[in-house]
Amino acid sequence: MGWFILLLSAVFEAVWATALGYSNGFTELVPTIVFGVGLAASMAGLGWAMKQIPIGTAYAVWVGVGAALTVSYAMLTGDEAFSAWKALFIGGIIVAVIGLKLVRPPRAADTTEMVSATTAAESERR
Repeated sequence: MGWFILLLSAVFEAVWATALGYSNGFTELVPTIVFGVGLAASMAGLGWAMKQIPIGTAYAVWVGVGAALTVSYAMLTGDEAFSAWKALFIGGIIVAVIGLKLVRPPRAADTTEMVSATTAAESERR
């Protein structure tokens, strides 16, 4: 469920970032409201997801997916020129996000063993 909420909050990140561009410095009412709602939803989702997903991973996924969606939307609407290079690099971001999802965090026992080995090595050097 954490990953679903994280991806949903990344969608809201793209919404608020796009709305921010359309708000004309917060002078346009509707885009400003969409910005505020999108920002609140995005931050709430990110905060909730970070309870289940490591902070570094959650933040990287949130930023990466949000940025990829924002640029993709801008290219689809013509606000930003399409480029094969941009498409390639956006695809790279998505591949990296999938990679972060597939990487398993170490088990608690593995972490304990690593700490014990490091402590033992430091003791031997003294």
